[in-house]
Amino acid sequence: MDLNKVREYGNIEFLAKQMVEGFITGLHKSPFHGFSVEFAEHRLYNTGESTRHIDWKVFAKTEKLFTKRYEEETNLRCHLLIDVSSSMYYPEKNNGKVTFSIFAAAALANMLQRQKDAVSLTTFADSVQIQTQVRSTPTHIHKIFLELEGLLKTEKKNQTSGVSAVIHEIAEKIHKRSLVVIFSDMFDNILESDKLFSALQHLKHNLHEVLIFHVTDKQTESDFNFEDRPYEFIDLETNEKVKLNPAQVKEEYQKTIHQFYADLKLKCGQYKIDFIEADIALGLDQILSAYMVKRNKMR
Repeated sequence: MDLNKVREYGNIEFLAKQMVEGFITGLHKSPFHGFSVEFAEHRLYNTGESTRHIDWKVFAKTEKLFTKRYEEETNLRCHLLIDVSSSMYYPEKNNGKVTFSIFAAAALANMLQRQKDAVSLTTFADSVQIQTQVRSTPTHIHKIFLELEGLLKTEKKNQTSGVSAVIHEIAEKIHKRSLVVIFSDMFDNILESDKLFSALQHLKHNLHEVLIFHVTDKQTESDFNFEDRPYEFIDLETNEKVKLNPAQVKEEYQKTIHQFYADLKLKCGQYKIDFIEADIALGLDQILSAYMVKRNKMR
């Protein structure tokens, strides 16, 4: 997915549909053929279940056993959370991380729509900005696409990140067990990671399933790959400027950032939270695959 070109194609709802259909086609052609891609109506038959609901017509076509799924089996409630703080507009040439997150959320909204699941959209920086209701109607899903399209056209504002506070707020507001999907670079305060872990624990304590997409431009933010020459680095949230040669700080920077990532992964593992590194250079299949795995584990 070329983030520099993706805005040229217009209608985000149409693009999301195309991305998901391309992903499903790829599944059919892969070794995972039959991996629960008949979203709304069928699921794979599990040995030992009653054979009463097996769809023999599908078996005749695919030689795979699927059972018919009913509405109550598809009633997932999913909350899509997108961090829109200033750091998410990096790299600035294409607003890379936030653009990636918007299209990833759109693709998941389309997938949830196909499964007849309820979905809501929340955007946040240091506080909640947009928060829709949780519904599955076509009108509601269309409203979410309109919100995402508007967000795609929004210019960067000077907004600090408040991931921890917002997650606590969301945990208090969600009263029914749900899947919470978070798109964020998690740059709340890497020196106060305990606050973030406390917020994530709050979600799990309330029995929600959590899927975190840690959105990064890996080449520069994690690997710190810059040319060996002087740069002026600007903090997108505070506008603080520092002039230096990357080689002077690369080792210490990588030590700090990699320790933060390692702690985050470890804590998420302890809390049974799915933590997925989402490099904006690698496209959206990584998002859809992780969602599919999570969705199937929740059945």
